[in-house]
Amino acid sequence: MRHLKTVRTIAEAGSLTRAATALGLAQPALSAQLRRIERTLGGELFERGRHGVRATALGELVLERARLVLPAVSELQQEAVRFARARAGRKAQRLRLGSTHGPLLGALVDLLAAAAPDAQVTTHASWSERELAALLAEGRLDFAVAGACGNATPPDAEHLVWQEFAVDPVFVMLPEAHPLARAPEVELAELADEEWACVPGDGCFADCFTAACARAGFSPGRMYETDIASCAHLVQVGRAVGLCRATFPTTPGIATRPLAGTPLRWRHLLGWHPATQRAETAATVLAQARSAHTDAAARSESYADWLAGGGHRTTGPGLPL
Repeated sequence: MRHLKTVRTIAEAGSLTRAATALGLAQPALSAQLRRIERTLGGELFERGRHGVRATALGELVLERARLVLPAVSELQQEAVRFARARAGRKAQRLRLGSTHGPLLGALVDLLAAAAPDAQVTTHASWSERELAALLAEGRLDFAVAGACGNATPPDAEHLVWQEFAVDPVFVMLPEAHPLARAPEVELAELADEEWACVPGDGCFADCFTAACARAGFSPGRMYETDIASCAHLVQVGRAVGLCRATFPTTPGIATRPLAGTPLRWRHLLGWHPATQRAETAATVLAQARSAHTDAAARSESYADWLAGGGHRTTGPGLPL
């Protein structure tokens, strides 16, 4: 397997120098390793030239087989790890949770710990939905709380189960001294001259936000992508206005206000791998995730006001509740 990966890396890099860098080896060491591989396989795999290397006919044969073998073995490894971890997790009553930023992970941990005090609950936080999906696929997480904007497809949806458990409007965070901080709702166009802050992600939220601004008649200014604490600080000091889920907790110096017409929505999703989780366990965690969201929504005064005023009946373009 290591030899096949080395051959594939050389072919993809196009030169021994670049391949050695990618593999973390010195070029002479990689050249010696390639010669050993070629002796094992009975002939030269690459033609060396001034501009790099090119696969020989034998090299093309080996690469063709490697493209089939490497993913198959990798999938076997992942499946074996998932199976072993699932069995070990059931024996030890272990529950490994992952989540992107936001208040729901802590609330979910609290509810699950109360419901199953003997279970060992561990957590992993990441800004990347794709990373969480990979950890689910590898059996290193049992469940993940993630999200998607609009109707976007969550990562690795062909192999994982993603169940929507709530949908929130996206609110704007304003410093308390901002002229719009006490407005019942804020038109997105009223913020055309602002700089922005939000947490990073690898979904389509940035594109959806830019499209919403375009519909409002402007292009957004500078966007600071950083952790939630830094976003809050930038808003508090008046450096930027922020984008947040409506469940964002009440924070000193910050007013969260709904955007008129709800141009952006955030779907909360619970993900798991169907081969490693029993249906009753998934149903329990899903129910607790819904409860965690309900509690978070009740603690946000601006969100509670928005819901009481019938805001949940408003829909943004192409983003149905």
